Amino acid sequence: MRSYAVPLALAADLLCVLAFVVIGRADHGTGTALAGIAGTAWPFAAALVLGWLVTQAWRLPDRIWPTGVFVWAVTVAGAMALRLATGENAPLSFVVVTSVFLAATMLGWRAGLLLARRTRQRTG
Repeated sequence: MRSYAVPLALAADLLCVLAFVVIGRADHGTGTALAGIAGTAWPFAAALVLGWLVTQAWRLPDRIWPTGVFVWAVTVAGAMALRLATGENAPLSFVVVTSVFLAATMLGWRAGLLLARRTRQRTG
């Protein structure tokens, strides 16, 4: 694995979380000011870091299974727990949208990378 693979993988997961937060805040008209984004994003970012630690994602950061699936699951569950613990809400519709968006993006970039590697192996 190349030395830059782990930081890039962590950055890709963080970008998925930030995209979710920015899109959600813009869609709900709550603004895209940096402080607001940070306030909304921190439970997700903290849970993402926890997911990376629990799964030791740095070992195989670009794998869909088990790394991606477990990092995604810990991110969603941890973020919801942190939101509830800090007095925010987490209605079922929010949990579903969060889960689907983060699965599509966090597993999606890994799937795209896997597809690119397989295509390169066949053609190269």
